[in-house]
Amino acid sequence: MRGRWWKILGLAGVAGVAATGVVIARAERRRRAYTPEEIRLKLRERAAEEARESGGGS
Repeated sequence: MRGRWWKILGLAGVAGVAATGVVIARAERRRRAYTPEEIRLKLRERAAEEARESGGGS
């Protein structure tokens, strides 16, 4: 009986590691899907937003 629980626990651990790998791979694919121009545009938009927020409070 005790060995059975260890098997179940081990299989659950393996499933968890596999699921984590899938999530990481999807996020990496999504991140790499941007072109360099899109990344530059997003960074410029963020910088402009930060400048508006920090400059508007004075």
